[in-house]
Amino acid sequence: MSERIGTVAELRSAYRDGATSPVDQVERVLAGLDGRDGGPVWISTVPAAELRARAEELTRHHDPAALPLYGIPFAVKDNIDVAGMVTTAGCPDFGYRAAQDAPVVRRLRDAGALLVGKTNLDQFATGLTGSRSPYGSGESVFGGGLVSGGSSSGSAVAVAAGQVSFALGTDTAGSGRVPAALNGIVGLKPTRGLLSTAGVVPACRSLDCVSVFTTDVAGAVDVLHAARGVSPADPWGRALPARRASADVPATLRLGVPRPEDLDFFGDDGQADRFAVGVRRLSALVADALPVPLDDYLAAGDLLYQGPWVAERLVALGDFLRAHPGSVLPVTRAVLETGRRYDAVDAFRGRHRLRELRARVDRRWQEIDVLVVPTVGTTFTLDEIAEDPIGRNAVLGRYTQFANLLDLAAVTVPNGFTEDGRPASLTLLGPAFSDLTLARLAAALTEPTPVDAHPAGAGTVAAAVAGGGPVPAPGPAELLIAVVGRHLAGESRNGELTGHGATLVGADRTAPLYRLYRMDTPDDEGLPGLVRAAPTGPPGLPIDVELWRLPTSAVGALLAGVPAPLSLGWVRLHDGRDVLGFLCEAYAVGPQVEDISATGGWRAWRTAARR
Repeated sequence: MSERIGTVAELRSAYRDGATSPVDQVERVLAGLDGRDGGPVWISTVPAAELRARAEELTRHHDPAALPLYGIPFAVKDNIDVAGMVTTAGCPDFGYRAAQDAPVVRRLRDAGALLVGKTNLDQFATGLTGSRSPYGSGESVFGGGLVSGGSSSGSAVAVAAGQVSFALGTDTAGSGRVPAALNGIVGLKPTRGLLSTAGVVPACRSLDCVSVFTTDVAGAVDVLHAARGVSPADPWGRALPARRASADVPATLRLGVPRPEDLDFFGDDGQADRFAVGVRRLSALVADALPVPLDDYLAAGDLLYQGPWVAERLVALGDFLRAHPGSVLPVTRAVLETGRRYDAVDAFRGRHRLRELRARVDRRWQEIDVLVVPTVGTTFTLDEIAEDPIGRNAVLGRYTQFANLLDLAAVTVPNGFTEDGRPASLTLLGPAFSDLTLARLAAALTEPTPVDAHPAGAGTVAAAVAGGGPVPAPGPAELLIAVVGRHLAGESRNGELTGHGATLVGADRTAPLYRLYRMDTPDDEGLPGLVRAAPTGPPGLPIDVELWRLPTSAVGALLAGVPAPLSLGWVRLHDGRDVLGFLCEAYAVGPQVEDISATGGWRAWRTAARR
């Protein structure tokens, strides 16, 4: 069996340390592409020579620290356009050669990611099983004939099997969450519009999302940051509002937990038990856990296939169905053809009903911040799906179908295994643009925070936050401040923080928006300056910081002691939060000033300089 490809964080660290290169990683990728000529995971792959050439170009001409996804291998679902490759949407006769990348693919490639190929899917992204494809039925990485989930089956399996570090899927009714659940990985379904759907074959255009599969939450957030953006070609695109660029921490959140009478595990006691365990773990992380009725959510989900939205699928595909009657799988055709039952009156009636349900759900967000549900109530084998392909597909979508109709964001994470070895999973849901808050809670649940060795002593580290993990919330008379240089714990000016009552929270890093410079000082050690990267200069990078809790009453006194050209301003962290931090005015940076951004931080630079 071929060696697994590392996570985004693992490869980023290995590239920075010189332990590997994109050229090395491409050879590992090529060695692991089982089924690359049309098997159940891959429909098409980038030619090996082209992939090697791109890796060589990255290795020779780019700094690993200059591109946020430098050398990270990824895949895209084959309903997303890639320039020069055929987009099939799981139907060979529908296939066309794309003239240009979908904007979301282009942003990832511009960020340095290495596209490996295009993955299998339930035909026309219609299905949640992974068994509706002429290219073969996908099986979960856990074997036993378990379905892989769909429609983004190939993307999920490619990540879970370690063939790529991340993959794009799409999600209309749960296609970015059900495959994650059935393969034990993370599925991020962003707020509709954050990732452009231009260049994506529509399922229900008003509901479609591009989704992200990774093995950890931090990697999914990295991909989201690199890929999001409004495209002029996408009328459905939405920008992340500035007020939602920061994330609530788990300890401040109110968790909504479904009432027992609203949950149906379809006779699967193992999944019911795992959900109860997951809820207990989540409840220990949040401020409060409250019972929530699910009836409005489930009623909204029923509208997707038992209401006029199924007719929206015919907008893009109706003409093809008529012109190519034998090209579409019978089960896919049966689902799509149900859309012909609805007329304009039905469409408006459905919209009115959804609006009523959404108004009630929107009011619920005044009482809770996050809702947890099982991703799937039970699991099925390929044989079981074949016995009842439409009915059991609906079972898999019970807790996923309502999300896009109600304009919710979602993150799916693994939740262990049942006693008979089936994967279990949780999905965290929140209102539109709560993506980063959901990710923080998901990370707190799934990624235990290590307490790293620290010059000030591990016992003083309240929580070492690696890559935007959970940070204890400041009190009502406190704020968080990001520190990058001599104010770090154990450094020469740290007493200015502790003398004003500041306490260390832990380690984090900035968003990839900054450069770090070392300015000369009389003691020859230098003064680090964090500067937001200019649009015309070198690109911003993630920079290591420490977070400290500081009494708000001490801010003025601290500022009075900050030497020019430093000042206090707002610093954007890796997970999208904005916190107060030490910044350097741009006038102080010139060609004579040493740029130490590529080291990642002040301590890393000093360690390297002293070797």
